[in-house]
Amino acid sequence: MNETFGPATLDIDAGRETERIAAAIRSVVERSRRKGIVVGVSGGIDSSVTAALAVRALGAKRVFALHMPEQESADETLPLSTSVTDWLRVDSVVEDISPVLEAFGCYRRRDAAIRSVVPEYTTGWLSKIVLPSVVDSDAYRIYSVVVQAPDGTQLTKRLTTAAYLEIVAASNFKQRARKTLEYFHADRLNYIVAGTPNRLEYDQGFFVKLGDGAADVKPIAHLYKSQVYALAAYLGVPDDIRSRPSTTDTYSLPQSQEEFYFSLPYQRMDLCLYGLNNSIPIDRVAAATDLTPEQVERVYRDIEQKRRSTAYLHAAPVLVDDVGEVTDMV
Repeated sequence: MNETFGPATLDIDAGRETERIAAAIRSVVERSRRKGIVVGVSGGIDSSVTAALAVRALGAKRVFALHMPEQESADETLPLSTSVTDWLRVDSVVEDISPVLEAFGCYRRRDAAIRSVVPEYTTGWLSKIVLPSVVDSDAYRIYSVVVQAPDGTQLTKRLTTAAYLEIVAASNFKQRARKTLEYFHADRLNYIVAGTPNRLEYDQGFFVKLGDGAADVKPIAHLYKSQVYALAAYLGVPDDIRSRPSTTDTYSLPQSQEEFYFSLPYQRMDLCLYGLNNSIPIDRVAAATDLTPEQVERVYRDIEQKRRSTAYLHAAPVLVDDVGEVTDMV
């Protein structure tokens, strides 16, 4: 193995990779006996690259995009996702999922869970949940909720297990509502549905089962996030999207993926995950990420723990008995 280890280790031939992924998309569409592909676009880097790859594979006329904002989406979400569909010249529709979420009780159930630890939390307040950094301590990490009053005052409270689980369960309505709409449009058009996770998200279970985790093809799940950005540059994804910090766009307060789940910027997480996957000596990973060897070991333990705790998200439904092959899609 090359003695140097760093960001360049993740370099790819973007042109060759684009064509390889495009060929895979075409193959899945053909084997599915469908006509095209549906992509939910959020204004983020992953969905933008996925949409662009779909157009490379099938042409703009066989790609249909969905914008699915809700009342807590960031102000820039819809303009950015619209800039993608305008750039790609694909047909798209805006589906505001707020009424669906209201009907499910998404906001009501989440707010009730927050009030169990912050009784004063009420209409007009904003919130998000955060996780302590993995590199700072070996202590067991517990989520906290950050709330903001209308006057701008913020308060942070540690969440009970019950409150955390209910907040996440209620928030998961957002991803599941979006995926329901993606499959509605896929069914009416006789299309398949694309998933948009990158390798970090796929490996670490950063998705909702039967929500954004549901798809017929996941074209970039093998790519580290740094490599997704490389494809974005090659494909010509608009600069505003390529420079936008990664965000969950799920909670009413601005929230990065780092503070919600990964605890490190994607550039460091990519190198740590690659280092673990490829048995790179810890001291070399530490030097490349500007972490200490002890901190890298903490990151490794967190990666392995997330793999164990989210294995259920990857699991297919369990059958009591073998029913044999029922498809030629393999």
